[in-house]
Amino acid sequence: MDPVVILTLVAAIVVVFLVASTVRIVPQARRYNIERFGRYHRTLQPGLNLVLPVADRINTKLDVREQVYSSDPRPVITEDNLVVNIDTVLYYQITDPRAAAYEVADYLQAIDQLTVTTLRNVIGSMDLEETLTSREEINSRLRAVLDDATGKWGIRVNRVEIKAIDPPHTIKEAMEKQMRAERDKRAAILHAEGERQAKILTAEGTKQKDILEAQGTQQAMILRADGEAKAVELVFQAVHRNNADPKILAYKYLETLPHLARSDNNTFWVIPGELTEAVRTVTRAFGDQSTGGPPQAAQAGAGAGDTSDEGRTPELDAGWTASLDAAAAADEAERQAAAAVSDAKAEAEAAKSPQTPRRGQTSG
Repeated sequence: MDPVVILTLVAAIVVVFLVASTVRIVPQARRYNIERFGRYHRTLQPGLNLVLPVADRINTKLDVREQVYSSDPRPVITEDNLVVNIDTVLYYQITDPRAAAYEVADYLQAIDQLTVTTLRNVIGSMDLEETLTSREEINSRLRAVLDDATGKWGIRVNRVEIKAIDPPHTIKEAMEKQMRAERDKRAAILHAEGERQAKILTAEGTKQKDILEAQGTQQAMILRADGEAKAVELVFQAVHRNNADPKILAYKYLETLPHLARSDNNTFWVIPGELTEAVRTVTRAFGDQSTGGPPQAAQAGAGAGDTSDEGRTPELDAGWTASLDAAAAADEAERQAAAAVSDAKAEAEAAKSPQTPRRGQTSG
């Protein structure tokens, strides 16, 4: 082969290599740190960049997007000497590629260790109960410490979150028992409150029911009493309007007397003291109506209704009330009252018909 051709090919290859070494294309959200003869020269921005071949070289390639770093669970001792395992999630972003490459050897390890030491300082001043309920405070304090420490590394910590806090197994069991007891307590309180409200409502309902029933009974009694009063008033007015005399009243009294002993539940019956007086009044009434006839008729009528000289009704035997029971006494009183009424009616009929021979007289 011709040496000129060989030299031409070698020169072409060298030119292509030099052009390839001169041009650098940086992707979006990436940063390249360039060193010239081993010393930091500049940081390449996204796009097409030209560098000196052989003299410039790329030291580090960094991603400036926000990154997520999750640490492994680390044991931390609380103020009440309990060991809990805490793992965190860290959101950070590289703001200065040069500082991130030259100010710290491994920024992820540095951030992890700084997170652990800060957690131990923060959790060490809290007990377990406060640790479990103060996550926001722990996150804020962690972020403040990490952001201040990583600022000189060219890294900004945007957010720190505690992913999990795992207390010991025995503590978990105790906490579960406590929560179960609290829930049982709340359930018992709610159940008791429900029963209390139910009893109160039932009592109020019963009270309202009794009040309404009592008011209804009161109104019914008032209306019934008003009706009876009006009925008595009407009867009283009717009696006075018709000018009823004691004779008619005594007669009605004797008619009503037999009905007093008809009830089957009566075991004791008292004969009113006005019985003889009522009979005597009726007898006198019918005797007065027959004043136009002979005196013997009146005497006969009196003799029919009375057994004594004064015209009174025949009295009961002395041992009658002592020997008969209540039912027999009622029957005997009814029979005697009915007999007295019958005799009085017969005497009245005889007084109205003088031609008819009356009882107690002999015919012509």
